[in-house]
Amino acid sequence: MASVFTKIINGEIPAHKIAETNEFIAFLDVFPLKHGHTLVIPKKETDYIFDIESEEYMQLMNFAKSIASAVKKAFPCKKVGMCVIGLEVPHAHIHLIPMNTVADMNFSAEKLKPTQEELAECAQRIISFL
Repeated sequence: MASVFTKIINGEIPAHKIAETNEFIAFLDVFPLKHGHTLVIPKKETDYIFDIESEEYMQLMNFAKSIASAVKKAFPCKKVGMCVIGLEVPHAHIHLIPMNTVADMNFSAEKLKPTQEELAECAQRIISFL
């Protein structure tokens, strides 16, 4: 059964896409910790990030690095935090989150509930820095 992320890749579920290549895609988290919270995933459905072949893994990290740079410019912060948890969706994914304190990466914190318009604006801000 396809993961929710595979359904996004296939266009079955809408998403606010930031960037896409033949191998990877970046899109906004719909329940972000902070505005600009972006998910970066391989298109090949692999549950555990460390099961990804080494070359593809390095390419994924380079793709995430370019997205993180744009996120930092779009949402000025001290750093863009990177987190791989991967329990809620069985498809490897990287969270990129603008952060000024460690608390900004607390996944137990209440998530934001942005409107579709706010998400579209966030996506455009990030895209403008790619």
